[in-house]
Amino acid sequence: MIVDPSSPFRPLDPRVRLAALWTSVMFLVAFVDIFAFYRADLREQIEAGRAFVFTINEAFMLGIVLYVAVPSLMIAASVLIPRTVNRLMQIVVAAVFALTIIGAAIGEWSYYLVASGIELALLAGVIAVAVRWKDTPLVAARDLAAARTSRDARG
Repeated sequence: MIVDPSSPFRPLDPRVRLAALWTSVMFLVAFVDIFAFYRADLREQIEAGRAFVFTINEAFMLGIVLYVAVPSLMIAASVLIPRTVNRLMQIVVAAVFALTIIGAAIGEWSYYLVASGIELALLAGVIAVAVRWKDTPLVAARDLAAARTSRDARG
């Protein structure tokens, strides 16, 4: 399929799509946690040094940082890691992260369930893009070369 490089409807490289999906997941994870501070019950737990069944201590906070770092690191991994490793990593990490989202959503309020559903849909998108990812040259490089050729031909 040949696509006009000036067309706004040309397909995006899978790396860009994956990075965009992980960026959306990252924002949702972060904002849902921020919104939780509006809940009196969670603020009371935090004041008591607990979060759900966990004691809030250095190990807990390190675990939270590592958990939230996953989507952030996957944004960079989407564009930096070679395709063969990247595809498998995207599928595995998205599936495992989805399981943690499902587990965390059990018994939660509706705002959390809605955000979790959106996160799961985005992660399903990550898996779908990774599964369909063909070994093709970067779209941006191909488009740049086609644009140069077209421009040179026009004089």
